[in-house]
Amino acid sequence: MFNVAKKLRAEGILGLNERNANFIMRLNPRRLYPRVDDKSITKQLALDAGMAVPDLYGMIENQREVRNFGDIVAERHSFVVKPAQGSGGDGILVVTGRSQRRRNSFRLSSGLLISKAEIEHHISNIVGGQYSLSGNPDKALIEYCVRFDPTFDEVSYQGVPDVRIIVYRGYPAMAMVRLPTRASDGKANLHQGAVGAGVDMSSGETLTGVLQNDITEEHPDTGALITGLLIPQWNFILQLAARGFDVTGLGYLGVDIVIDRDRGPLILEMNARPGLNIQIANCTGLSKRIKRIDEIYDPAKKAEERARISRKEFPTQRQTSILFDV
Repeated sequence: MFNVAKKLRAEGILGLNERNANFIMRLNPRRLYPRVDDKSITKQLALDAGMAVPDLYGMIENQREVRNFGDIVAERHSFVVKPAQGSGGDGILVVTGRSQRRRNSFRLSSGLLISKAEIEHHISNIVGGQYSLSGNPDKALIEYCVRFDPTFDEVSYQGVPDVRIIVYRGYPAMAMVRLPTRASDGKANLHQGAVGAGVDMSSGETLTGVLQNDITEEHPDTGALITGLLIPQWNFILQLAARGFDVTGLGYLGVDIVIDRDRGPLILEMNARPGLNIQIANCTGLSKRIKRIDEIYDPAKKAEERARISRKEFPTQRQTSILFDV
């Protein structure tokens, strides 16, 4: 066991305790957490900074307002319902259309039909705090349903892929694409069975993927290769991620970005406690990159310059690292 720990440390693997003590506690003041823990606040901060986000159609803040759901979506054929303070994709409903035969029925991304009353009941549960991080009363956001870029047509099952970028002191440090699967119920969540593919920071090309800690080069449902995909508008995506630091003030940050086929990259959400499985997807550790950022850190650099520096500093080669040898 000690030999394993020693090898992981030598590879620059960032552990949970080190992440919490040295980075989250030191660089993320708790008073700033609401900026990312509440998606309605995150969305407004991004909008105020001129950053693109999915359109907000309406917000339901208490049980009395649940009745407003029908009016909010009256002219909408697709939309997403999500808790403002949820995490891990829990509580999110993705509606992709309306039933032609059943009045007041909607079709979910899974193909199942759901009634207006069932959605209102779900919204009531959201407002009651069933999915909030703290268990306290929450708000339900009803927003634009992203239609993902054709680049991901063959490597995603039902849901919308996203790009997770770890940003350290304003510099993008590591990235991965999270690809929904049947096992993850169409959610881009690695803990629920989505595929994570590392990304070469210099080019935006996907690397070897990981599925439940196993190396994979194919999507488990479609059989399509997940390696060698070029993510569209990669430089702009890194700039968006770098700007996440500017609008939140958080020094250790996860930025999730989706790529809409019509609107391009959109900020989906941000996270003050991003997980560490991104290291598995990239077959390399975060610690060495963090150390390098500390060496080159310049508070005067703008987001565009920080993104350019990260592309230069952190190219990634396809490899199977010590992560899978120990």
